Amino acid sequence: MLSLTEENYLKAIYHLSEGGAKSVLTNDLAEAMCTKAASTTDMIKKLSAKALISYEKYYGVNVSAKGKQAALLIIRKHRLWETFLVQKLNFTWDEVHEVAEQLEHIHSVHLIDKLEEFLGFPTVDPHGDAIPDRKGNIKLLPQVGADQLKVGYQGTIIAVKDSDSNLLKYLDKIGAKPGKKLKVLAREEYDESMEIMIDDNKVFLSKDVSKNILVTA
Repeated sequence: MLSLTEENYLKAIYHLSEGGAKSVLTNDLAEAMCTKAASTTDMIKKLSAKALISYEKYYGVNVSAKGKQAALLIIRKHRLWETFLVQKLNFTWDEVHEVAEQLEHIHSVHLIDKLEEFLGFPTVDPHGDAIPDRKGNIKLLPQVGADQLKVGYQGTIIAVKDSDSNLLKYLDKIGAKPGKKLKVLAREEYDESMEIMIDDNKVFLSKDVSKNILVTA
């Protein structure tokens, strides 16, 4: 059983490594965890001793197969709790991240399985992120950031990349939520801002906003 801090570090490594696709530098991990490099190095040693991560000097850290499995089960709990908070307790999608950060450290597998059953076995959370199953399997749909789209593209918003509450409030305001249809009407070469249609509403997006909207590839 991992401590709360160990789980947070492991989840951060998983996300920063893009699911194990690349190594994460110690300084980048320290920055993400808002801590000093020395403290991060100590935690890397602990997780490495438990065979949850691999570490190579100058190249950084990455999740091992065992670590990836553990990280996905933490993510599973987080996303199921977010779904519960929105669907059953009427939280808004910009309110749930911090609460789910606390709830994800509950270790009862039976409780989480019952929660999943109670929710009707959802496959995505309120932000459109895929929910891993009880074995840690996760089904990811091909997706791309809206900032990469060309004029004329038509597709569906799958997920939102950033959990920042101000961003989520803005996306809620303009209707840019998972499941909504999106069409690119124009792009500005100068600042890469975009004019898009969401359902029947025309809106303008900065590059910072559009890169956080994930659509069907």
